[in-house]
Amino acid sequence: MTIGMALFATPASAHPHVWVTASSELLYREDGAIVGVRHAWTFDEMFSTYALQGIEQKTEGTYSREELADLARTNVESLKEYRFFTYAKAGDDEPSKKQRFEEPVDYFLEYRDSALVLHFTLLFTTPFKAKALLLEIYDPSYFVDFELDDDNPIKLVSAPAGCAIAIQRPGPAPVQKPSEDLITSGPDANYGMMFANKVRVTCP
Repeated sequence: MTIGMALFATPASAHPHVWVTASSELLYREDGAIVGVRHAWTFDEMFSTYALQGIEQKTEGTYSREELADLARTNVESLKEYRFFTYAKAGDDEPSKKQRFEEPVDYFLEYRDSALVLHFTLLFTTPFKAKALLLEIYDPSYFVDFELDDDNPIKLVSAPAGCAIAIQRPGPAPVQKPSEDLITSGPDANYGMMFANKVRVTCP
């Protein structure tokens, strides 16, 4: 079973089955234009063990990038259907204009501390300049629970001087969850938005 099959091809759910710790970088060009987002997603240990079943390894207890290459490709190809669980809006005064991404590049899987880490870069279709940017990371169906890394949640790479970051982490899930039908097609179809990790970047 691959991550692509287990994570990105499942029905909507009222509670998460996979947990991901995200560490990301927002990439800037020398002229101040925003180029893209570089992600490093660490999957929970239980899911990582499940996803690695059937993958051959030369050295017991570890996996090389080459051994995980097919699995990495399966996952990044599957991400497009789910909009990469990454949403960006930009505007000079208030975040407003949705920005689209190209397909992932520079992707690979790493095996670290008994967990799989998926690295990939999302380049914007068109680089842009903006004084305000809202970056959100979440699964609309809430099958996957995303949590920003405590130590390295988001980093600005080559950003103009004076840019500031404000992070809003999601609160706890309500005790009473909506039914599967509501999440699939009803008013709570975007239930996972309630648990979005929001990163606001403002620049002079």
